Amino acid sequence: MSDLLYSEEEEALRAAVRDLLTDHCDAPGVIARAESDTPHHRALWKALADGMGLAGLLVPEELDGQGATHREAAVVLEELGRAVAPVPYLTSAIVATEALLACGTDDLLRDLATGRTIGALAVALDVAPGAAYRTVRHDDGALHGELTGIADAVVADVLLVPADDGGLYAVDASAATVTPQTSLDLTRPLATVSLDGAPGRLLGDAELAVHRALRAGAGLLASEQCGLAEWTLTETVRYLKERKQFNRPVGGFQALKHRLAQLWLEIVNTRAAARNAADALTTGEDVDVAVTVAQAYAAPVAVHAAEEALQLHGGLGMTWEHPAHLYLKRAKADSIAYGTAGAHREALAGLVDLQAP
Repeated sequence: MSDLLYSEEEEALRAAVRDLLTDHCDAPGVIARAESDTPHHRALWKALADGMGLAGLLVPEELDGQGATHREAAVVLEELGRAVAPVPYLTSAIVATEALLACGTDDLLRDLATGRTIGALAVALDVAPGAAYRTVRHDDGALHGELTGIADAVVADVLLVPADDGGLYAVDASAATVTPQTSLDLTRPLATVSLDGAPGRLLGDAELAVHRALRAGAGLLASEQCGLAEWTLTETVRYLKERKQFNRPVGGFQALKHRLAQLWLEIVNTRAAARNAADALTTGEDVDVAVTVAQAYAAPVAVHAAEEALQLHGGLGMTWEHPAHLYLKRAKADSIAYGTAGAHREALAGLVDLQAP
């Protein structure tokens, strides 16, 4: 059994990422970006990828990566979740990278590891590991078709596209038409990808690559959800200590204490499930079970935490200027990303042979 506690190196990584986000990713800045046509924070991505080498955490050292594990990547995602950072880390450094690792595509892995190239797997964000996904038509080296709900496609340089012949193809984003969709979570925007005879380079078996990529995405998304929930609880507790009613802090009322205590308990359990998933992805032991447990548990907790933050901040939380809405939108969008909690519970039932009657 692995030790799920954080190592000294992981805590040092957390501190470095948190410092960077504190300096470069404040809530007013994220809100301002969400209102603009360019929600992604390019400078922050450059600092994370180029400056700290975090885009290549899962890439072997001989391919210019860090040769680290999913445990370190999970720590980074916890901090990005705390800041609702509008960067394509989960989609490029985790999901697209895992797909390329399954195909053994060294040159593209090098490009993604540096962060100078952003990759996006052209599978809808709501598809669970092992579930059916849409493909495009492959015809003599050219790809034809439309895929919707592709996260962070608007900033991708290369799209990894599954085709009807069973292959996964690399397509230069400039050869595709990428149209932004209306997204609930403006910090991780979705887009429609249209291909009209775009040239594609065969990378490998789509089914294997997509399953590996989505499984890692689902497992590590739990860490993002944990960081998000933790921030909302911390901020809500801080606010309730300051906010006074009947000449005493609102946080002193027992009914609110009970709600916060319940939330704290849920978040502690989420952290355990998320760490277990990250560790399982690292060791390769019981991965499917660990990932489905983490996602089945983490998604409702993140939504609950964000809803409580909005309610307990009162009228203040309802305003556009307060970041509570960013967290609620991210939590709601995350709750269907890489499969809903219900889909993961159903998958878990099959994995442990506990089918419903």
